[in-house]
Amino acid sequence: MKIPSVKGFRDVLPGESARWAALEGRARDVFAAYNFHEIRLPIVERTELFRRSIGETTDIVEKEMYTFTDRDGTSLTLRPEGTASAVRAYVESALYQSETVSKLFYFGPMFRRERPQRGRLRQFYQIGVEVFGRDDAAADAEVLTLLYDLLHAFGIDGAEVQVNSLGCRDCRPAYRAALVEWGRKHLSALCEDCRRRLDQNPLRLLDCKNPSCIALRDSAPRMSEYWCDACRAHHGRVLELLRAVGLEPHQQPYMVRGLDYYCRTAFEVLASGLGAQNAVGGGGRYDGLVRDLGGPDVAGVGFALGVERLAMLLGESPTVTASPEFIVLPIGERAEAVAATLARRWRLSGARIELEPSGKSLKSQMRRADKLGGRYALILGDDELAADALSVRDLEARCDYPRAVRLEAPLAELRATLDEIKLTSAERHA
Repeated sequence: MKIPSVKGFRDVLPGESARWAALEGRARDVFAAYNFHEIRLPIVERTELFRRSIGETTDIVEKEMYTFTDRDGTSLTLRPEGTASAVRAYVESALYQSETVSKLFYFGPMFRRERPQRGRLRQFYQIGVEVFGRDDAAADAEVLTLLYDLLHAFGIDGAEVQVNSLGCRDCRPAYRAALVEWGRKHLSALCEDCRRRLDQNPLRLLDCKNPSCIALRDSAPRMSEYWCDACRAHHGRVLELLRAVGLEPHQQPYMVRGLDYYCRTAFEVLASGLGAQNAVGGGGRYDGLVRDLGGPDVAGVGFALGVERLAMLLGESPTVTASPEFIVLPIGERAEAVAATLARRWRLSGARIELEPSGKSLKSQMRRADKLGGRYALILGDDELAADALSVRDLEARCDYPRAVRLEAPLAELRATLDEIKLTSAERHA
């Protein structure tokens, strides 16, 4: 009996994984240009980390985390997002002692027990960045500029970046009180979750996905009406710096994000073609989170993008997996060991080699070589062993080369010989 994969978890097969690798490669290039450095985070963390950082009353903590008890009684959770883990690593390794500013990026799977849907699975992959040690508006603007450049590198120029400011600990209490008052006036129209959260975390009312709550949201008070002077100046400077480099994000006054640790700048990336759940990713500033998790009072700002959703935006056409440069075809057992030696030597020199088994006929091996899509088949049988040379078949031109290549040829000589033969053949047919 076949054992199926777990609901909400899936395999990423070679054609798709090639697209993902291309995305990661482009991301690495952009991160290098911005002088970010990679961090690799564990998949499992102590549950307390996410309860303290994300927030007890968020959907993630209340409903979506994969949590279990370890044999020693410790409550562990598969990470549902990357920022909390990055902060924990930053604090535990005391990176702040060796560098005043840390600019980090990461790739990897996250886990949330949501209802599986297109581009939104229970195991999903993210590309994320975090900047620790800067509380200035220029840091927010640079992170947002990085986000735009990353989307451009992926070939996604039609996405909309929505930006808001969530205020700070000085001005948010007044907004919170206004939101509670508004919620009480509309209590009968709120969903059960929002009624329960009204006193605990009223900002969650603005993030609710229930249609009735979404319809009600436009009548809610706006955070911008309650910003303190410092928050208003910070937000204005972020927008000013973005405009200076030619970027104009859409200001969304009711965007709050689904995590409790955000303050001041918050943003989301939305794209058409993804259905009702059109968010590709998002992020923002989280000053205070490092301190709350046991570190110094160091500011932070970052974002994460969903790899599955990025891949969907790039289209469903598969990326062709790389073909081998050479396919080595040994004929008979005597040739097999020699062929393995040649293949290893050329692989170590940087060639992509497919080595076929010796137990098949040459006709069968050639069919396989055609299917693999390589350019050259290098044939090694008894005649070739006796002549101390390889026969060559050009799989594109579908012809045998008139002269062989010596067995001891290093990779550079092999390539040069084939180029010379190809050039001579082209001149002969000109």
